[in-house]
This record gives sequence, C-alpha cells and structure tokens, in this order.
Amino acid sequence: MFVDRVKIIVQAGRGGDGCVSFRREKFIPQGGPDGGDGGNGGSIILLAEAGVDSLAAAGTRVHWRADSGERGRPQNCHGADANDIVLRVPPGTVVIDEAAGIVLKDLAKAGEQVTIARGGRGGKGNTRFKSSTNRAPRQFTPGKAGETRMVTLELKVIADVGLVGKPNAGKSTLLSRISRARPEIADYPFTTKHPNLGRVHIDADHAFILADIPGLIEGAHAGAGLGHDFLRHIQRAGILVHLLEPAPADGSDALVNYRAIRGELERYDPKLIERPEIVAVTKADLPAAEAVRDHLAAELSREVLLISAVTGQGLDTLLHRIAQELARRDEAEQHV
Repeated sequence: MFVDRVKIIVQAGRGGDGCVSFRREKFIPQGGPDGGDGGNGGSIILLAEAGVDSLAAAGTRVHWRADSGERGRPQNCHGADANDIVLRVPPGTVVIDEAAGIVLKDLAKAGEQVTIARGGRGGKGNTRFKSSTNRAPRQFTPGKAGETRMVTLELKVIADVGLVGKPNAGKSTLLSRISRARPEIADYPFTTKHPNLGRVHIDADHAFILADIPGLIEGAHAGAGLGHDFLRHIQRAGILVHLLEPAPADGSDALVNYRAIRGELERYDPKLIERPEIVAVTKADLPAAEAVRDHLAAELSREVLLISAVTGQGLDTLLHRIAQELARRDEAEQHV
C-alpha cells in the first residue's frame, strides 16, 4: 500500500544508572570504588534508502520506543548501550517536528539520515567520584531520559518530470506506454489515487524518472480533491508536462482547463509556474484534437504538441523535447 504521510511519536531510550560498588577481594584491603557507568539509551534514526517507495513501514505503529541502556556493573563494567531503531524511508521524505512546526530534515537523497530522538546518556558510577579526599564515594548519577517527539513524515516523490493535468487527461496511459509502470487506468475521473513513478529510457545512456501526479481540480491549492496531497509531489519535479484532453467528458474547454491548472499551481507554490513546461494535447486520434492543439498554440503563443499514447503518435517528439529540457537543466546546474 502506498503511504505518503504518517504521524508518529518517537521515544528514545533512557540511559542506564551508574553503579555504586566497592571492590572486595581477599588480601586487597581498601579495594576502593569500582562501580561502572550506565549504558546509553537507544536513539531513533530515519534513513533514506533507495528502493523504499512508501512510508508504510514507518506507519505500522504510532509509537516507536527504543530500549534503555543497561545499568552500570561492579568491577568498573560499563552497562551495555541499547540498540538504535533505524526506520527506513523513501528519498524525498520531509521530517516535521509537530510541536515546533519546523522541518527537522529534508531527506532528499538516498543515504541521508537524521536522528529524530536521541537516547539518554548513561549515568556515572561511583568510580568517577573517587578523589584524594573522597576515597569511598557513594555518589552516582542516574541515566538521563531519552528525547520524546511527535513528528510528521511527508513524502514528496522525487522525479525528473511530473505529469500534470485534469482527471482523465491521459497521464496514466502515457506513463504505461513509455515506461514499465503499470498504473490503474479506467474511463472515469480520479483513477489515480497516488503518484506512480516510471523510468523512461531515451537511449542506451540516458533515462529519467517520470511521475504521474493524480488529476487536479479547481480549488486544489486549498485542499479540494486531496489537492494538498497531490500538489506537494509536484514540488520535486524539475520539468512539468501538462497534458490536456481535447474533448473532456464534462464539456469544458481545453484552454480554460490549462489556465485553471496553472492557477492552482501558482497559488500553491509560485515557483511551480517558473519550471520548464511542455504542453501536449492527448488523444490525437480524436477528430477535434488537431484543431484544439492549433487553437491552444495560437492563444498561448508557444509550441503545443499533439500526442496519442494509444497509437504512439507524437511520443518520439515528446521524449525529444523532454530530453532537451533535461539537458538544459543539467547544463544550468553545472554553472551554478
């Protein structure tokens, strides 16, 4: 099951108490203190790992508790440290502290990690308090409590290219045609309930990750139609491919739909409309498709592609345009 948002409570382990002990062995008078320190409590760590594509594992329980460290022992033996709990999450996971309302870490790349609850330090045994004036100390310190925190984990999928558009614009069909992804496809709105990712190969040496973002509706920036859940996944995509249906079932106009979706993107995050965008009219096999494409190109004063995921028309041109934009992006990043 795809899970892209969970709220959990994490509690790190308490440190073990220090030990009060005195060395008592035959023929060794005044053996002195030999109480060891307590072990450290276990911490709770989030690790972004390639291959993990959902927060389902982290969301299997609400409370995550690490073990406490062991108490110090006689003969200056240190109590054992507790094991850390490592929760593996997808790259692109944002960690938010609920109490402070701040982002603790954006785990954007595989291998990045953050300690969200640090285990308490172990207490000191009485050996630590030995001095020339205190040869038989009975002092020790208790272990410190581990951190407790409520955090929200939000996944923002990481893709080079994001497909946007109204429901039933043909995004899932296109993804299934040019990659090995197999999203659910049907003739009704909101078939896609969560983002689908697919790797698209341009040639033997070049490929990119394409994300099929669930269809947007007016008011998405304010949460309509699960707009917040859908829109946050677009924020990672460096390039947007805007798909438009030539003859929507609701009788709406393609140009009006285009401007509506652009408006929702801008209201959610103004930076989104600054991203490179490729506009394409889908379902080229329909009689009205070419006329709609020409009308959009004239009104927007820009190139509008005409494609069909069913017949394959225009797909090579679309992939070529995406490859050009990716090359421009890579070149720009090299000069930063």
